Amino acid sequence: MRIAGSTVLLTGAAGGIGQAVARGLAAKGAKLVLSGRRADALEALADELGARVVAADLADPDQVDHLTAECPDPDILIANAALPSSGDLLDYTPEQIDRALAVNLRAPVMLARTLAPRMVAAGRGQIVLVGSISGKAATKHSSLYSATKFGLRGFALAFRQDLHGTGVGVSLVQPGAVRDAGMFAATGATPPAGVRTVSPDQVVTGVVRAVERDLCEVNVAPVELKALSAIAGQFPGFAEKVQRGSSAERTIREVVAAQRDRR
Repeated sequence: MRIAGSTVLLTGAAGGIGQAVARGLAAKGAKLVLSGRRADALEALADELGARVVAADLADPDQVDHLTAECPDPDILIANAALPSSGDLLDYTPEQIDRALAVNLRAPVMLARTLAPRMVAAGRGQIVLVGSISGKAATKHSSLYSATKFGLRGFALAFRQDLHGTGVGVSLVQPGAVRDAGMFAATGATPPAGVRTVSPDQVVTGVVRAVERDLCEVNVAPVELKALSAIAGQFPGFAEKVQRGSSAERTIREVVAAQRDRR
């Protein structure tokens, strides 16, 4: 897919990663439709980039439908919106669980399902689902978040096969720990000792590569994290033992505490 001149629907555009992706795509000539829960949070970015805003709370199925009705024919969908939803599952109310599942998994599936037929009819299009390395390797206190990201990964890989030969590609972009944006920026937690982070610009590069080259899976992470997540995917019991007592435990506690305060 050529980004220049293409209409791109980007969800989660108000967050740090979303803003970086929006600016990166605008620099390559995309015509942007930015979506987030609050229109006022997107006005300055939309003015800067000459973009259109469609507000939608993706936890509400009716608003997911509203979003696709307002932007029915994008050439490229980038489903970036997500809730962090870390912490002990027992601390979550049923309503909070439903919201995390809706935003992180149901919404991107429904957006892809609704918008794909028009792309198939046109014989061109790209669906990019922004997941996480947590969709390949589980960690303590991530059961809800990992459930959504594991599910998103399975959906992306299978839906890609379903659309093979139609001219429409499906890509999965999975960042690791991102500095200056995302979880660490929102909570003030610090990454585990020895764990290198990636920048928002590296995530943008991953998204652009996925679109332009129709890549199946792009893992935006240092090489050692890519290797560790691959091992954890194959040997989860071993990965569980390695994580216990590591500095990752401290980071997880910091993130969980910060997110509990914000819920």
